[in-house]
Amino acid sequence: MLELNKVYHMDCLEGMKLLDGNSVDSIVTDPPYELGFMGKKWDSTGIAYNVDLWKECLRVLKPGGHLLAFGGTRTYHRMVCAIEDAGFEIRDCIQWLYGSGFPKSHDISKAIDKKLGAKREVIGKSARNDRVLPSGHGGYHGNIQDTYRNKGRQKVQLEITTPATPEAQRWEGWGTALKPANEPIVLARKPISEKTIAENVLKWGTGGLNIDGCRVGWKDERDRKNGWRASPSNDDKNEYTSFKSGSFGKQNEQGRFPANVILDEEAGKLLDEQSGISKGSSKPRKNKGTGNICYGDYKTIITQNDAWGDSGGASRFFYCAKASKKERGEGNIHPTVKPLSLIKYLITLVTPPGGICLDPFEGSGTHALACIDLGVDFIGFELEEEYCNIANLRIERRNNIISDFIKKRQT
Repeated sequence: MLELNKVYHMDCLEGMKLLDGNSVDSIVTDPPYELGFMGKKWDSTGIAYNVDLWKECLRVLKPGGHLLAFGGTRTYHRMVCAIEDAGFEIRDCIQWLYGSGFPKSHDISKAIDKKLGAKREVIGKSARNDRVLPSGHGGYHGNIQDTYRNKGRQKVQLEITTPATPEAQRWEGWGTALKPANEPIVLARKPISEKTIAENVLKWGTGGLNIDGCRVGWKDERDRKNGWRASPSNDDKNEYTSFKSGSFGKQNEQGRFPANVILDEEAGKLLDEQSGISKGSSKPRKNKGTGNICYGDYKTIITQNDAWGDSGGASRFFYCAKASKKERGEGNIHPTVKPLSLIKYLITLVTPPGGICLDPFEGSGTHALACIDLGVDFIGFELEEEYCNIANLRIERRNNIISDFIKKRQT
């Protein structure tokens, strides 16, 4: 077994062979999307489609252990097929929605004029101050270091031209791609070894998801109080019994049940702008019709006290990952860095207390920093020496900060 809490500069396929079977509690990773991103060789090797890779992940995971792996919208399906072929159960697909993506669409009208050798007339210029964060493969363009220097903003000058030929005029406004605004994350699980989840958890400590640890927190105390569902004395009754009696138990004080959609700050703002501010009803509603919301004994008359009584935009129903100002400006040159808060959320979801979380594609070490902050042991592998050095430097800095903090508290 390798030493814990280190990032190893080696091929993950070779590195995982050094790990014992059934020794890792979870895997949270961001493998190459196999798109040849920015001309990088590491993003076009086919490793994400390699069934042998995921078989090694399966071998080192404890029975019931979960795997979370990011993917690109164009290539996600091939990665998931390889994961399933390796023996994993595909449990869900989490969608990470972000607002910082930049469209890389090819302007067909301009291409036609260029093909025909026609020069387009410039009729104006458009100045745009784009927010450009290294939040994913779809969210980056330009020079990443210049972006950091400008605190996540980059000025873009666009020429406004008019079609020069009838053919170009016909295809004005047509392109080849949509704006990237989401990345899928596969949630897979190694099959349990015991007859039931309960038995598997008791033996291996794996098999479940940390629901309460990942609930979507209330925006304030008022939201929390209004978010409770009324309950005279039915806290111990199950959902169907409560349905029939017309009452429900209190919602967990930690917040709403986590969903398979995650937003970033920009996506949350955009969603709220579109949804507007809505207020949930605080009164019970009755269904006296055909009973379309239930079956069997519960199909007749139902008094459903499902009102939240809270208000706000639609983003309040989902977890919103935020990138701190310090995180944006720390000089990390890796082009596909995910927000630290997002990785911490995912690690919390699938890693039991005292567990070991593996990342076969450590990159610049965001996974490692998240584990350190959460008090979770980790192992990372990174093939690119430059990124491995960045990861270890970030880990050293984080450990020094924690060590200094502990010393100050002790004095």
